[in-house]
Amino acid sequence: MASETAASETAPAPEFVEIWTDGGCKPNPGPGGWGAILRFKGRERELSGADPATTNNRMELTAAASALESLTRPCAVVVFTDSEYVRNGITRWHTGWVRRNWRNAAGAPVANMDLWRRLLDAARAHQVDWRWVRGHAGDPMNERADVLATRARDGGAG
Repeated sequence: MASETAASETAPAPEFVEIWTDGGCKPNPGPGGWGAILRFKGRERELSGADPATTNNRMELTAAASALESLTRPCAVVVFTDSEYVRNGITRWHTGWVRRNWRNAAGAPVANMDLWRRLLDAARAHQVDWRWVRGHAGDPMNERADVLATRARDGGAG
């Protein structure tokens, strides 16, 4: 009987969170900013930050890592990014990098390894679905994330 009771009990479904991220520099490399919007149970939270000397790719990675790090418990997450670098790196390339001790296919050290490790660590506790959206193509949430990143880069409030 004990096994029947255990089998009938189900774990609660994880909380569902949607995240939109963006990052960029002007010029690249140069001053950069990142932004993220988290949507959970009808509420939204905006995050942003800046770096005086960075690259577009580093800001894209920072946005995704920072958003996931802000979650306080394991969640089912959909991350929308306009960075194919982030989406491909996290869904396809990282397994080879790890297998090759953080070397790329050419044998060179992986660029931005510190941020890739940070992103992998931040994603580990969650069930993440990584989705690419075309940047500057009218997606309202992607446009908002871009505004946050640009304001942060330019020294304004996120």
